[in-house]
Amino acid sequence: MTFDQLASFGIIGAVVVLLVWDRLRYDVVAVLALLATVLLGLVPAKAAFAGFADDIVIIIASALVVSAGIARSGIVDALIRPFAARLDTPGRQIVGLGGAVAILSAVMKNIGALAIFMPVATQLARRHRTKQHFVLMPMAFASLMGGLMTLVGTSPNLVVSRVRQDLLGKPFGMFDYLPVGLGITLIGMIFLSFGWRLLPADRQGSRSAEDAFSVEDYVSELRLSDDSAFVGQTVADIEKLASGEVHVVGIIRERFRRLVPDPDWTISIDDVLLIRGDAPALQRVVIGAGLVPAADRTVDGGNLSIAEAIVQKESPLIGQTSSTARLAEQFGLTLIAISRTGHRFRRRLRQVSLREGDLLLLRGPEHGLGERLTTAGLFPLAERRLQVGRRRSVWVPAGIVVLTVLALALQVVPVAIAFLAAATAMIVSGVLKPDEAYGAIEWPILVLIAALIPVSGTLETTGGTAIIASGLSTVAAQLPPFAIIALVMAAAMAVTPFLNNAATVLVMAPIGATMAQQLGLRPDAFLMAVAVGAGSDFLTPIGHQCNTLVMGPGGYRFADYARLGIPLSLLILSLGTTLILYFWPL
Repeated sequence: MTFDQLASFGIIGAVVVLLVWDRLRYDVVAVLALLATVLLGLVPAKAAFAGFADDIVIIIASALVVSAGIARSGIVDALIRPFAARLDTPGRQIVGLGGAVAILSAVMKNIGALAIFMPVATQLARRHRTKQHFVLMPMAFASLMGGLMTLVGTSPNLVVSRVRQDLLGKPFGMFDYLPVGLGITLIGMIFLSFGWRLLPADRQGSRSAEDAFSVEDYVSELRLSDDSAFVGQTVADIEKLASGEVHVVGIIRERFRRLVPDPDWTISIDDVLLIRGDAPALQRVVIGAGLVPAADRTVDGGNLSIAEAIVQKESPLIGQTSSTARLAEQFGLTLIAISRTGHRFRRRLRQVSLREGDLLLLRGPEHGLGERLTTAGLFPLAERRLQVGRRRSVWVPAGIVVLTVLALALQVVPVAIAFLAAATAMIVSGVLKPDEAYGAIEWPILVLIAALIPVSGTLETTGGTAIIASGLSTVAAQLPPFAIIALVMAAAMAVTPFLNNAATVLVMAPIGATMAQQLGLRPDAFLMAVAVGAGSDFLTPIGHQCNTLVMGPGGYRFADYARLGIPLSLLILSLGTTLILYFWPL
């Protein structure tokens, strides 16, 4: 081997070792590898940052923004409400959501299908107090398996079809992949439904906005907005919006009459509802029913924020109520809810004297909210931009998602353009503010991918892939046909994390076809093995954008993928080889 080839293999090997070692953060490892390839002359300095212009970077960033828009729009609640109670364990969530992702991935880009259902997984995990990292990686793997079922499901299938046309004059058809892909997907989903237990139990993903508000037993006073569709509905209808996670513990009528309602009581426009629950559940009810803080008679539709804050020892609010402290007039803050450990309030919130350590949910103008809280002697614990009192239409983000899915399925525009347009539409339409969109992006993940794209490309530019191909041919000459098919598939699985899957097919498909010709066998089984292997990237977070997409939200480390990916890969290797030889005999 030449020096460049040795250097390329050495740097990629070092990246894998450092990522598994997990002492340096993954984006730092990627940047170090990029610098090493430039300093050794493997990557020209002018091409060092080409990865940042790659479509994958745009796709991942845009998909995260679209996913955040879906999560904050209320669509998620509408999707999961009918079956949320049944999907109460990671195994059931994987079957339900992973199955849906796999089916969608057969007809559209798998990263699009995954981005749609990621917020659903997060909501279900929060609602049932399960851990979302047990579900997100299996969902990503399900999206990859689903893509194996049709011609348009994944890029390797399209490239393999083109190679077959060059060899035999006829490409693979739309559903030629279905018998093998469907079998792999069904058995793979069964494995994932219990294999999630192989993942570490202590992973903690990046916190969503709602996760920041995890305090139990807030008590809030809310009323129906003038245009709420829940005027005339019952107490039970309100509580159903959060699947029973909030309770209407009282209704104040005619300003002074406090009543303990039955579930079938009808709510009128002037009722003040005393609602108990945690903040994420309260927020779902606020959005779903069109509720506003009872203290507001007119609702400002401007840029407002909700902040959670604790009353500090030196706060001027101690001993005062929100009314006597003139919270709105003096500090520009509206009290939405109070939480006090071990205490359940029986008085109106405006009559509750504040104490040190009380947790308050407050609303105020977005600009200068932190300064207002400090002036009031409140220590902010978390903050998020919400528009309490102004219902967000679910039709706008739903329309954006539908148009994006159609554009991807019909291949009207490139994938990166479709996702970028969807992310931009989420901002322009007001579903997300620009800072919310930027906050949804996992920037270290983007640096990881962008830096490693030129690094992995050195395998091809230095001739390292040719060495791999030569070694495979030498080994294959001594093996029976069944083992050769398994070897081709395994080689594609091993190479695809470091080349993109389309490049893996371009390298491996001619090798497989040549082997078939030398052995006097039909090439279809070899080409199918390349397609399945290149599309089954379960070993690392860097080979496929779906694996990368869930890395931040799931809090995964590099080695976590192999814990679930190795047994799944071995399963697909044995099952896939058997199915290929059955449906595409040699």
